[in-house]
Amino acid sequence: MSGRVSASSGAACGEGCGPAAVEDDVTAVAAERLRNGRLGYRAVKRAFDVAFSACALVCLSWLFLIVVIAIKLDDPEGPAIFRQVRVGRDGREFVMYKFRSMRADAEERLAELQAMNEKDGPVFKIADDPRVTRVGRVIRKTSIDELPQFVNILKGDLSVVGPRPALPNEVAEYTPRQLQRLSVKQGITCYWQTRRNRDAIPFDEWVDLDLLYVRQCSVWTDLKLIVQTVGVVLTAQGS
Repeated sequence: MSGRVSASSGAACGEGCGPAAVEDDVTAVAAERLRNGRLGYRAVKRAFDVAFSACALVCLSWLFLIVVIAIKLDDPEGPAIFRQVRVGRDGREFVMYKFRSMRADAEERLAELQAMNEKDGPVFKIADDPRVTRVGRVIRKTSIDELPQFVNILKGDLSVVGPRPALPNEVAEYTPRQLQRLSVKQGITCYWQTRRNRDAIPFDEWVDLDLLYVRQCSVWTDLKLIVQTVGVVLTAQGS
């Protein structure tokens, strides 16, 4: 499935809008330069994405099998792989894959849990989500639930490093500045993902980190974030 969420779907900046709602000119210039130039970096990044993802899928195939069996034994009602529409670069929609960490009826139960949301902005998250299964808590804590996204990388939907892809209903509430996080290919890990207190970070600060990546993205930045992500995974800081 593919589509596109228009930038015009972001909230209009009318009277009372603060600096956080206005498009960042420096980030816009950096994004345009990346889109129309920096051919060497883009070629190296894509080559690394393909090689790294293919290697991960082959080397971790045994783990995939174990996780699939564990998910089905714990909650046999739903599929082991969860598919969800997300928004990528320039508003293009795609289907993202994850190991299912919630009950099969998780989407239907979302409305009843909205009042418990602990995040600001358009993001929904609660610390002790009752929809998460026993196996789900383990694979989330260790970030194993994200591993199927290496398939998305091979397909060109994602990169190893880039802002995390959002849901279409979240993007529909974005301000022009927040929409700028969609100006580069979304990824599995990013500055926000490597922060130890990431679940306590306000959404505007999350956006700040994503725009920082747009301005600073380079081979060195990507490698640094990958190393930091390995540290996060090994110390089970997922949620």
